[in-house]
Amino acid sequence: MSTQTIPTPATVEVVRHAFMSGAEQMRRNLCRSAYSPVIYEMKDCSVGLYDVRGDLLGQAPGLPFFLGSLAGTIKLAIEQVGLDAFSDGDVWVVNDSAICGSHLNDVTLFAPVFVDGELRGFTASKAHWNDIGAKEAGYVSDSVDIFQEGLRIPPMRIIHAGESDRRLIDMIALNSRYPTELVGDMMAQVTACRTGVERFRSIVARYGWEQVEAATERFFAQAEAEDRAAVASIPDGTYRAEGALDNDGINADPVPVVVTVTIDGDRMIVDLEGSSPENEGSVNSGIVQTHSAIQQAFKFVVNPDAPVCGGNFRNLEIVVPKGSCFDPSPTAACLHYGPHLMLAMDLLVRALSEAIPERTAAGHVGDSWNITFVNERGHAPFLCGESLIGGWGAHPGGDGESALVHSAAGDFKNFPVEIIEQRYPLRLREFSLREGSGGAGAHRGGLGTVRVYETTDACRLSLWFERHDTPSWGLAGGGDGAPPEVWVTRPGGERELVLKCNALAVEAGTVIEVLTGGGGGWGDPAQRSAQSVAEDRRLGLIS
Repeated sequence: MSTQTIPTPATVEVVRHAFMSGAEQMRRNLCRSAYSPVIYEMKDCSVGLYDVRGDLLGQAPGLPFFLGSLAGTIKLAIEQVGLDAFSDGDVWVVNDSAICGSHLNDVTLFAPVFVDGELRGFTASKAHWNDIGAKEAGYVSDSVDIFQEGLRIPPMRIIHAGESDRRLIDMIALNSRYPTELVGDMMAQVTACRTGVERFRSIVARYGWEQVEAATERFFAQAEAEDRAAVASIPDGTYRAEGALDNDGINADPVPVVVTVTIDGDRMIVDLEGSSPENEGSVNSGIVQTHSAIQQAFKFVVNPDAPVCGGNFRNLEIVVPKGSCFDPSPTAACLHYGPHLMLAMDLLVRALSEAIPERTAAGHVGDSWNITFVNERGHAPFLCGESLIGGWGAHPGGDGESALVHSAAGDFKNFPVEIIEQRYPLRLREFSLREGSGGAGAHRGGLGTVRVYETTDACRLSLWFERHDTPSWGLAGGGDGAPPEVWVTRPGGERELVLKCNALAVEAGTVIEVLTGGGGGWGDPAQRSAQSVAEDRRLGLIS
C-alpha cells in the first residue's frame, strides 16, 4: 500500500459509517415502498452493502438471521454464475434454500455496483414474501420436502442492464395467491438495491476508490483484531451443551441439538456433531443460514457492542455434519429453518456460561412462535401472519427483558392490534404480559405475553409453537421459564391445547388464546431481594 492510499483514522471511520448510513437509507426506502405489513409494519427484512468478494461493508438494523446470510448468498451466487455474468444496471433474485439457507418465502434481491466500468461490490436486500406458491398459502407447517413449500428460484436476473424481464416477473407472480403484493414487495426491494448502488457510488466519488479500498482493509483488520483479543480472554478448553426441540412437526420424536465449543488461544471452533440428521419435517436449514446463526451466537459473547463487517468471524471455525438438519440435502423441507438454529445459539451461550458467566444469560425466547390466519378463497382473500414475542433470560447483571422477539429477529416489530383489526376479520380480545411466566432467580426471567384472538369470519389457522417440552432454562440455580401454550376454543366447544397445526379450518367466533414462554431465571431465587419481589407483585408480574 503506497503512502498516498494510507487513510487517516478519521477517514477510516467516516467511510465505515458512510456504508452503514447508506444501508440505513436502503432499509428506509424498502419499508416505505413495501406493499405488505410484514415488511412495512413488522420490518421482516434486512439490507447491506458488500465488496466484490461478498464481504460486508455496512448494514442497517434488521433481522440478524438475514444479515448474516446475505453475504453467504452473494458468495454462492458468484460461485455459480461468475463475476463476468454481472452488468451495470442488473438486479438479481434468488430464494432457493440451498443457496439462501432459509425458507423460500425469504427472498433475496441483489445488485452489482459498477464504478467507472469496474465491478466494485454489491448491494442486497432480503425480505419475507407472504406467499410464494406453496401447497398452502403462507406457512406450510406440515411440509416434508422443498417442493411443497413453493417456487424455488436460482440466481436469475429480473432486471438486465436496466431493463426488466417481464416474463420472469410475471412467472413469479403467477405462482402467488397474492400477486399484487408480491410484485409490490419485489419492486420495493429493487428500490432498496438501487438506493444502495447510488450511495456506494457517492462514497467512492467523494473519497476515491483507493482511499475507500484502503479504509475498508483497515476496518476489516480492526474487527479481526478485536475478535481475536476477545476470544483470547476466554479460558482455553472444550465446553459442551445439548438440548432438544419438541418434534419436527411430522414425527413425535424430539430433535436433538448438540453444541461443542473449543477455545484455542484466539480461535473458537463450534462443532454441531451429534445433532439431529436431516428431519422429515421442515426443521432444517441450509448451510448459509447455519453459519449465520452461529456467527450471531459468537457475536453475543465476542464484542457484542461493535458493528459487524467483513473482518469479523475470521477466527471462528464452524463444523457442520453433512446430512444433518444444519446441512441437509437440497430437497429437504426448510420452512421452519429457525427453531433448531435458535436452540443452537442458546446452547452456545449455555456452553460458555461455565467459562465466562459474566457474559452469558439464561435461556430466552426459543422460537418464532408463528401464528397465521388465511383465507385465499373468499370474496376478500387475506393472509395475516405474526411472529410473537416472549421473555428473555436473566443474567448476572439483572432481570431478563419481557415481551421481546427472539434474538434472531433483532429489529423485528410486533403486528399492531389496530392494523390487524382494520385489515382482517379478527378481533384482539387481550394483549398483556403473562403473569408469573419468568423463571425464578436472584434475577427473574423476562415475561412472555398473552394474546387472545377471535375470528369474525371463517378461515384457516396454522400454528408453530416450539420449546413447550423444553422451556427456557435457568442458570446458576435459577428456575426455568414457563413454556408456551396455545388454546383453541370453537363456538360451543371445549378448550383444546394445539401447538402445531397446518390450515386448520376454524369458524367465526373461534377464540385462540396464545401464551408465549418466559425467560429463565439466574441465580438462587432465595437471594432475590424482598424489595424486588414486592415490586414484582405490585406491578402484577408475579402472583
